[in-house]
Amino acid sequence: MNKILPTTAPSVTHIAFASFIGTAIEFYDFYIYAMASALVIGQIFFPTGDPATQALNAFLTFGIAFIARPLGAIIFGHFGDRIGRKTTLAASLLVMGISTLLIGCLPGYDTLGPWAAVMLCLLRFGQGLGLGGEWGGAALLATESAPAGKRGWFGMFPQLGPSVGFLLATLSFLALTLYLTDAEFKAWGWRMPFFASALLVMVGLYVRFKLAETPAFAKALAQHHTHRTPIQALLKQHIRPVLLGALAMTVCYNLFYTATVFCLSYSTKTLHISRADFLQMLCLAVVFMAIVTPLSAGLSDKFGRKPVLLTACFLAVLAGFSLSPLMASGSSLQISLFLSIALLLMGATFAPMGAFLPEQFPVTVRYTGAGLAYNLGGILGASSAPYVAQLLVEAGGLVWVGYYVSTMALISFMAVILMQETRQVDFSHH
Repeated sequence: MNKILPTTAPSVTHIAFASFIGTAIEFYDFYIYAMASALVIGQIFFPTGDPATQALNAFLTFGIAFIARPLGAIIFGHFGDRIGRKTTLAASLLVMGISTLLIGCLPGYDTLGPWAAVMLCLLRFGQGLGLGGEWGGAALLATESAPAGKRGWFGMFPQLGPSVGFLLATLSFLALTLYLTDAEFKAWGWRMPFFASALLVMVGLYVRFKLAETPAFAKALAQHHTHRTPIQALLKQHIRPVLLGALAMTVCYNLFYTATVFCLSYSTKTLHISRADFLQMLCLAVVFMAIVTPLSAGLSDKFGRKPVLLTACFLAVLAGFSLSPLMASGSSLQISLFLSIALLLMGATFAPMGAFLPEQFPVTVRYTGAGLAYNLGGILGASSAPYVAQLLVEAGGLVWVGYYVSTMALISFMAVILMQETRQVDFSHH
């Protein structure tokens, strides 16, 4: 009996862990690139010249993956809504893992010339496709298997993945910074976290292959309620929640990537804070994000998704005004305070989304709908965040970066107001 158990009825703990481990790995992969782009990618893959141009080029390859993510959401969503959540999730993890490993193996400009940058962009696109298919499936795996009244809590597990993935990524770069010289880090050290990803992917795949299909989707499949082209049905009947969901997500992304990628670049290059010191500040800040994630998700089950999200978005609008004075101070304590506030609010806005976005869609287009809203939010809030912040700081100083953060939070606040409260919806039909 025990041999059959994992494939027929995985335990609630197994489901929670499987939805968490995948997003942790996927986001680890994504963040090691984000950090490498702030630290070395420009020097290695783009010809030497003006450092500012190098930084912008690196941030642009960073943006490419965000463009690929909605496409990944549509492709993997198609199969996730037609064939099932389980197989699609394993495939998305594989695409991401292979792309990440190959980035770690890719020779630089010195060896391949312009082709190095072209190959980097292609692999970065592959990373984006994989991540685009990952989140929607992980969120559905958790929420469609959740007991009544606990969807927010279960939807929190995929939302916890990013903070753990980020912590792993930051710690790996911190260890390399402490134990290697700058020359060693640039020559080969930065590649190590990319190789480590392959081991994590194997663990993730093993866990996922032991899962069963979610009850809500198994029911739709048994009743032949699936669409031939889920994206078509989604765009015809559910475009409003896709667009509002995307706008609601921008605050999470913008807070996160401003605090991590832009502030990392600004602090090391302009404020001359050592990379090791800044990464230690980030490790501290991300702990706040991890702590507030289950708290915010639990509150969304108790009081509803909208009150929790609106409160967190409002606080994020205020947080934008603290960016300039805290960052410009140059004080480690004040910069740590800003990073902690930003990541705490990122966790508070992000946690309820694990349930809130899937709840906006019926079961037959849920994978595509939730994934598309989530990843379009990434384009609006994150893909250009480091780039825009860099341009704003050069044009008008840090205060404008703060206004930018507040504006994005305000956009999300307005979008959440216009969305439906979904805590009570029946998830097997809806």
